[in-house]
Amino acid sequence: MILKGQAINLRDWQLDDLEAYAYWLRPEQRWQELDGPYYAKTQLAEIPGIVAQMREKIEVTAWPEPRQRLVIAQHDDDSLLGMVSWYWTSQETYWLSLGISIYDPDNWGKGIGYEALGLWGDYLLAVMPQLARLDLRTWSGNVGMMCLAQKLGYREEARFRRARIVKGLYYDGMGYGVLREEWQALYPDGFAAHLATLKGKE
Repeated sequence: MILKGQAINLRDWQLDDLEAYAYWLRPEQRWQELDGPYYAKTQLAEIPGIVAQMREKIEVTAWPEPRQRLVIAQHDDDSLLGMVSWYWTSQETYWLSLGISIYDPDNWGKGIGYEALGLWGDYLLAVMPQLARLDLRTWSGNVGMMCLAQKLGYREEARFRRARIVKGLYYDGMGYGVLREEWQALYPDGFAAHLATLKGKE
């Protein structure tokens, strides 16, 4: 599977991704300071097992429908930049939350997250007609993620005050959401068409 953007594509995992993936899983990587730093980090000893499981899935093409994770790949050379994902908040009511990780800090603030999360949201709404909404969850220390949610059209719907502890300090837990009809009003021809329009204005 491939979802085409302008600067990036979303695609299935490939064997060529695994070396870079193992590198970025290392606990000292800076992206992990923003991506749920209140959860336990992956330990070095765990990385070979995680990579082995991913290798097995790639080799047998064991991808679920709809996809639960896709690689964010550089449009020009197809290299691994990060990952988008989703998980159920409440499967009983078709309520899910989206996630995104962009590994290299040199790629932050370049619009990659905007493209990736926009394409991902569009895909999930298309393949899961039962969804009434999309969610994003983050924390008040991740200003970039909060700005990204708002730029895409998500609304701040929840602020759980002093609900997260990072490096001994309290932060708010943040919840953002967008309804299907709101998304369709923002991107009536789809998010890929929206990106193409933005590209044409440059």
